[in-house]
Amino acid sequence: MTIASNLGFPPLGAARELKRATEAYWSGKVSRPQLLATGAELRQRHWQLQRDAGLDRIPANDFSFYDRMLDTCALVGAVPPRYGWSGGDVDLDIYFAMARGSQGKGRDVTAMEMTKWFDTNYHYIVPELERGQQFRLSSQKPVTEYREARALGIEATPVLIGPLTFLLLAKTKGAPFDRLSLLDALLPVYAEVLGALAAAGASWIQLDEPVLALDRTSAERTAFERAYGQLAKGAGTARLLLATYFAGLDDNLATAVTLPVHGLHVDLVRAPQQLDSLLEAWPQGRVLSAGVIDGRNVWRADLPRQAALLERIAAKVGRDHLWVAPSCSLLHTPLDLDLETKLDPELKSWLAFAKQKLREVVALAKGDRKALAASGEAARTRRTSQRINNAGVQRRTSSVTEKDKVRHAPYSVRRKSQVDLPPYPTTTIGSFPQTIEVRAARRKLNDNQLSAEDYERFIETQIDKTIGLQEELGLDVLVHGEFERNDMVEYFGEQLAGFAFTEHGWVQSYGTRYVKPPIIFGDVSRPTAMTVRWSRYAQSRTKRPVKGMLTGPVTILQWSFVRDDQPRAETAKQIALAIRDEVIDLEAAGIRVIQIDEPALREGLPLRRADWSAYLQWAVDAFRLATAGVRDGTQIHTHMCYSEFNDVLQVIERMDADVISIENARSGSELLQGFEQYKYPNEIGPGVYDIHSPRVPAVAEITTALQSMSRVLDDRQIWVNPDCGLKTRGWDETVAALKNMVTAAKAMRNGR
Repeated sequence: MTIASNLGFPPLGAARELKRATEAYWSGKVSRPQLLATGAELRQRHWQLQRDAGLDRIPANDFSFYDRMLDTCALVGAVPPRYGWSGGDVDLDIYFAMARGSQGKGRDVTAMEMTKWFDTNYHYIVPELERGQQFRLSSQKPVTEYREARALGIEATPVLIGPLTFLLLAKTKGAPFDRLSLLDALLPVYAEVLGALAAAGASWIQLDEPVLALDRTSAERTAFERAYGQLAKGAGTARLLLATYFAGLDDNLATAVTLPVHGLHVDLVRAPQQLDSLLEAWPQGRVLSAGVIDGRNVWRADLPRQAALLERIAAKVGRDHLWVAPSCSLLHTPLDLDLETKLDPELKSWLAFAKQKLREVVALAKGDRKALAASGEAARTRRTSQRINNAGVQRRTSSVTEKDKVRHAPYSVRRKSQVDLPPYPTTTIGSFPQTIEVRAARRKLNDNQLSAEDYERFIETQIDKTIGLQEELGLDVLVHGEFERNDMVEYFGEQLAGFAFTEHGWVQSYGTRYVKPPIIFGDVSRPTAMTVRWSRYAQSRTKRPVKGMLTGPVTILQWSFVRDDQPRAETAKQIALAIRDEVIDLEAAGIRVIQIDEPALREGLPLRRADWSAYLQWAVDAFRLATAGVRDGTQIHTHMCYSEFNDVLQVIERMDADVISIENARSGSELLQGFEQYKYPNEIGPGVYDIHSPRVPAVAEITTALQSMSRVLDDRQIWVNPDCGLKTRGWDETVAALKNMVTAAKAMRNGR
């Protein structure tokens, strides 16, 4: 019998219960038992939802209060010394301090680094490992949650981040060393966890090893063989399912199919081309978990086409050894399409969220002919719908030339005509705190409880306050604060043709930060100006330069659910032309500094290096197309954050921005090491403090960071700014941190 399975489920809750409870715990409004009770209730609800959908295999331990890599740090006792952990199970407050940092009660500790999870918009906490690191079992979470499910009558599959993925995605601290040297110390802890799960009754255990979808060395492949040889012995009566996703196994296939595991999950949505070689090499008697439902996008599957694919697989492996599953965890999709009551009916008929994707999995596993027929009809109507095509947009994109992507003069010439600023100019990344008052005003506008005129006056008041504050603090280049914006992508998508939006389509970005990605369903264009009104108003309130703030084409693409019926490069070009129009309008309105954020450019890299060149060509072209229409005197900024940038520094130079601000504080200044080796010619603002932590950095801390920068970069190159936007911070900590930042910049100007 073919099995319907799932790899992971979104933890948030239909009413965002997890976010609300966690943030209430942080602020002292709910107790620890109350927070834990909310988590338990959500797990129970989501297990029952999956059982009701008809799944045969339901995951456990896929729930997290913050991040599963952080959970794994707690599981194996990989707690950096600065958090004061003295052994035993890792305390919840230490767990959150690792994620967010902690300040007060005589403690001031920074958070662990955070970066993007493969090529998604999800951020994970990066483990910090030292030479000779010791590991020990320090959390009972996997066994506890498995037992919770079993008490409900659900035979769940416990899910763990695999040991090689944990090590290979970690960062070493101190003198460099081979992370694989820690494998022998780590494996006994994993074996202990597997043994405990088997003793608790688990018949299958899922080990996620997505690093097998990346380029791997022969030593790393050998490490997989050694590790799983030991884990197979430690698992006792439990069978192991090795899960890979996000790309194909390719040259790691031979390793994967020879590992001593009972099942292998592969992503046949992102990498359907791997199926032929996979079936040719497939060992008899092993379960193949076929990821045929897209776990990263919201489009309804073409079930008849996927059913034909499964028939090919079943002919080789047998139906008793075939599992049907999403391509990856459903963490990356919204929870339930049924909550969307305002979506256009035709568009809604093309979509599937996590709950609906479970039904697709079950329909394929059970051979539900009615569901397959309905799916095929939905796929046909989408292909033939006129609403997705705009002939004018298509003509404009086809007429783009290389000249359209090139500024009039090189940076060295342009800089002479741009804004005159002191050394170490100070600025922020764009957003200021979005208070309860700001969110309430937006909600009242959307609910028709506040007129458009009153709302605009409210936003003007917020801008006045923020401009005045920045002048008082002594910032050199100001921003309007982005109070009118709900999200840096959603705000623009709402004003662009070809986009649709949800009310409840929340997806986790990191911790308690959730976003509602737009859905790009058709050709993209800009019907009217999007930001000019607010930028012009802000500039009228000050003599200092105010940055126009835009989101770049690649980030809008990467942080949306993108149409899958044309190449992503074509959609990026359409968005770039829309942003280009906005940039030109901002310049015409008197805005001399314009920032086009591209934090997602690096995360969009294909997972295999062989595919990088083609992606980087069209991604950089899209940014240049969006920005090259301005005069030399207009200073173009861009911003990037929370990805590994050192391997694409030359690409960043090709973008030809006058100034780039970039995340630096959490990464331990690793970025500066890259700039020391690669002489970046333009201006750069490596972030001087971490805005994802509530702590306020001292003047001395920021000054030390700037001094480190000055040893690598020329003084004329360095800008002083936070790591990222200030939207999620409170006003008190924002003002205190910026005051210290400006003080440190002035000290550097004075030679101190």
